[in-house]
Amino acid sequence: MEPSPQPVAQTAKADLGKRFIAAVIDGAIAGVVGLIPWIGGIIGGLYILLRDGLDYEYLRGRSVGKTLMKLKPVRLDGQPMDTATSIKRNWMLALGLISLVLVLIPVIGWIALALLWVAAPVIGLIEVILVATDKEGRRWGDRLSGTKVVETTD
Repeated sequence: MEPSPQPVAQTAKADLGKRFIAAVIDGAIAGVVGLIPWIGGIIGGLYILLRDGLDYEYLRGRSVGKTLMKLKPVRLDGQPMDTATSIKRNWMLALGLISLVLVLIPVIGWIALALLWVAAPVIGLIEVILVATDKEGRRWGDRLSGTKVVETTD
């Protein structure tokens, strides 16, 4: 019988500069992919949405930006990161890119798109403020998903 995962110990919050650089890297990846006509916004949004649940050998449950900056999102219950947790953690950050699909829906889609384009930067600003001011660096997405970002050596 395998031992059950242990809750994450209290650790200092990850360096804000590293988190910022990781976010810029991930945003650049999503932005470049987002330039692909028709499906780029969807693919870029899906990357932002799923990035912390990617279980590839090199990434091991973290985004490209976090991997390069030696950061890792961890679940507070000690379980490994998965796609469901990544979606809970990142849905609000993916709204801008995924909302590009709404342009295909006449009138209602255009109105929803306009509202999301106003809401997305406000949500992003709230997330940045929470990362900077919370004692554990937990943003809204971390609170919803029961996660936090820690520094790692690998």
